[in-house]
Amino acid sequence: VVTLYGVFTNHYSANGPSRCLLLELLDISVSELLLHSSNQGCSMWMIQHCARDVLEALAFLHHKGYVHADLKPRNILWSAEEECFKLIDFGLSFKEGNQDVKYIQTDGYRAPEAELQNCLAQAGLQSETECTSAVDLWSLGIVLLEMFSGMKLKHTVQSQEWKTNSSAIIDRIFASEGVVNSAIPAYHLRDLIKSMLHCDQGRRASAEKALCSPFFSIPFAPHIEDLVMLPTPVLRLLNVLSDASLQCEEEYEDILEDIREECQKYGPVVSLLIPKENPGKGQVFVEYANAGDSKAAQKMLTGKIFDGKFVVATFYPLSAYKRGYLYQNLL
Repeated sequence: VVTLYGVFTNHYSANGPSRCLLLELLDISVSELLLHSSNQGCSMWMIQHCARDVLEALAFLHHKGYVHADLKPRNILWSAEEECFKLIDFGLSFKEGNQDVKYIQTDGYRAPEAELQNCLAQAGLQSETECTSAVDLWSLGIVLLEMFSGMKLKHTVQSQEWKTNSSAIIDRIFASEGVVNSAIPAYHLRDLIKSMLHCDQGRRASAEKALCSPFFSIPFAPHIEDLVMLPTPVLRLLNVLSDASLQCEEEYEDILEDIREECQKYGPVVSLLIPKENPGKGQVFVEYANAGDSKAAQKMLTGKIFDGKFVVATFYPLSAYKRGYLYQNLL
């Protein structure tokens, strides 16, 4: 969940004094990631990462009795410093059993019971069914389905066919030859999404139960596109060193010093690693003190010519780097 640093009053607002929230600065949103996926869908590593992070956030909120009530791709942002996805925008949130906002959730991510409540409220009528934390699970189910398919599903989930048999549409999306992820056994993800998209909110999985899905036990590796899009304090440089450079100790030490000197232009370097053996052979890993420095370095080093080669700079998971875990194949 996004961190709130403080609250202050802006006395110079055109409309008079207004209360302002000072929140942590986060990075790219899932909405932007979907745009960059070019209708191909996100990688299973990214979907799993996002699903786990958001479910943990929802499990915390729901345990405290709160409903987010506006979960959508634009409200899920990446934290470069903490290396996780975080929930933002609690403007429609309410305490379960004490809903003071009648119009909740966004079109395309609105649960059936919230849709009914909104329609009745427009007609001046009271809904007999209370909206619960289950509305958040519905929204997340749609978000994950969009991440898998690479498609916006607003018109799909508002269609009569969806209302009649949503399960068949989900099966069709997972069986589609046009979906890049279809080559990967994704049955656990499909079943997880279905458990969140029951029309009957009483049958919908809770966040805590969803976290027990077998989907989260599958080890996925990130694609290179993931590591370009999701900033971390660790930078990984490709196409820098040849095998000959690794074998000559004197040349290796000279190159190491040159790289350190270049990288320190963008911020303090905490550590620098160049493995001489696989996995990670010849790749350069640079750990910065913060993700801001790493982002500046990635921007400036990408495409730079080093020893006659064009440098490719991506980010790298700090947690994996700290454990000494280097992915063998990221392409």
